[in-house]
Amino acid sequence: MPLSQAVCVCLLLLAELPASLHRCVFDEVQARVRVIRAAPSPPNGPHGHTRTLQAVPPALTSPQPIRIQSWLSRESEQLSEPEKDQMMATVKEAVKMVSSLLSVQRASSPLLLRRDINKYCKFMWKNSSTINYNKCGRANSNYRTETCLDVMIPDEHLAGCEVLPEPDSTRRIILRPHGTGLPHVDFLLYLHVQAADKCRAEPSLLAYAAHCQMDTGGRPLAGVVVICRDRLTRLTVPVQKAHKSVPCTVLHELFHALGFSKDLFHAWTDCSFQQVTHSDGSGQIRIYTPSVILALQKHLAAVDPELGGPLENLDVPLGAVSSHWEARVLQGSIMLAVLDPSSAVHIDPVTLAAFQDTGWYTVNMSKAQSLVWGKGEGAMFGYTSTCHDNSSSFFCTGSGLGCHYLHLHKGECQTDPLMDGCRIYKALRNGSECWIKENNRKSPEEIFGLDSRCFFSSLTSLNWSQLLVTGRCYRHRCTGVNGYQIKVLDTDWLDCPAGSSIQIRGYQGSVFCPDKRLCLYSDVAPPNQPENISVFSTRGQNSDLDQDAAWSAHRPVAVTTLCCLSAAVSLLVVLRVAYRCSSRCAVRIHAASGDV
Repeated sequence: MPLSQAVCVCLLLLAELPASLHRCVFDEVQARVRVIRAAPSPPNGPHGHTRTLQAVPPALTSPQPIRIQSWLSRESEQLSEPEKDQMMATVKEAVKMVSSLLSVQRASSPLLLRRDINKYCKFMWKNSSTINYNKCGRANSNYRTETCLDVMIPDEHLAGCEVLPEPDSTRRIILRPHGTGLPHVDFLLYLHVQAADKCRAEPSLLAYAAHCQMDTGGRPLAGVVVICRDRLTRLTVPVQKAHKSVPCTVLHELFHALGFSKDLFHAWTDCSFQQVTHSDGSGQIRIYTPSVILALQKHLAAVDPELGGPLENLDVPLGAVSSHWEARVLQGSIMLAVLDPSSAVHIDPVTLAAFQDTGWYTVNMSKAQSLVWGKGEGAMFGYTSTCHDNSSSFFCTGSGLGCHYLHLHKGECQTDPLMDGCRIYKALRNGSECWIKENNRKSPEEIFGLDSRCFFSSLTSLNWSQLLVTGRCYRHRCTGVNGYQIKVLDTDWLDCPAGSSIQIRGYQGSVFCPDKRLCLYSDVAPPNQPENISVFSTRGQNSDLDQDAAWSAHRPVAVTTLCCLSAAVSLLVVLRVAYRCSSRCAVRIHAASGDV
């Protein structure tokens, strides 16, 4: 299945988490991890035959897909064979997806992690005139091994360590020999399943992660994903279904461990002498790197070449930095602080652009998935000063019923702490899925099923004096890009021009036809959609469901249209960013007219 169609489907159920959704705690976990950074060894030194963890010179090799080795820790709580197989299948699929996205300069020698000299060494030579300056002179007798968060690193994964007992002598005592290392590995992922204190303290927490070792260029080499034992089933999918969907949480935490971390922003190498994060005029912290600026500018169809990627401000001290995108601007992104199970969570172009700007990865941007939220809404989209003025259909006011922005669910106009007072249509907890046939039990005018979507509608067959607009489920089929027909219970297929409303004979009220939400994104579909069923169709086809060919025919038009709309602005951004990088100037920040 193409990655563009393999939408990351959250497997969390709203009914299971009535108080809150999964909240990522990466920043507080990473803060208590001591990260070891590799140091180059002398060319002919005692460690010369092992991998020094230095970056391979770009001139010698071309980037290759990153090789991630997962390793279930020995300390993990006992799992049954089905549980273990299920979990490993899930992680394997996540790793496969990441490897299709990110490439690195591979090293030819086995991966060996470094030991922490501050742990194994009790005394270091500090006389700079001696040949053993800054080397270990006396061992710590209490030293046992290295850890990565709560995981004990096996000795075979670790480089050796030694003591030089005299300041000006080459005589050495080997404390631990080199391990065998891991051949053909670029990143080592430790999996740890346990009923951790943090899991018990936060019922909504499913997993958390941290990185613990870096190479000489700052790229993470090893990390841990801790999975809360009693919530294991929420993170995994049956082995036979693993190729269809990847649990959001595993992928989200893996992206953190690979470098989407506030503790690593300063090490990104996108442009010499450029500070990666800045505060804009309203106090919003943003990532200002070339690819991120370009990706967000293209997404919002904005002309501001310095439109940085906004970072979440909830529970973040003023002026501090978060490792998540701002929810008001990037709903649906894989790197939000809270993953909403009612949304199709995507590996979005802004997140991939951030990985490109680390300087550690070459990113396959062609595999970016659709980011529907805020598409084409302009530079002021998501500001708290504009989300209440009805200037964008992505936000709402009041507390009425309507449709979730992907139109797969009915929704209610609500806010939450991440939205800073802005209100959006959140999916209702029970029976809101238009695409589940079994939900067809309330309104006689509605149709629930795989090809049904939510529409704002006041349609009724009753003679009512006052018509109420709410979310209703009707069938739909595509007739082209952003073009579709709808079908109410006893009607024929009717054209529903995007951006307008229609009336239907025999009914009071109207149906509103959403613009640029339906029949435009091939990777937005019900999460349980069978492989051989597509949501696209053309007028006159006998089947309402077998529609892949129709979409394929229209897709080049959609791509061309989007490219034409953004070509001039994209060129402006590329030239502007190139000028800044070549002149090594810091990014200037425009003052915003509203609060973000």
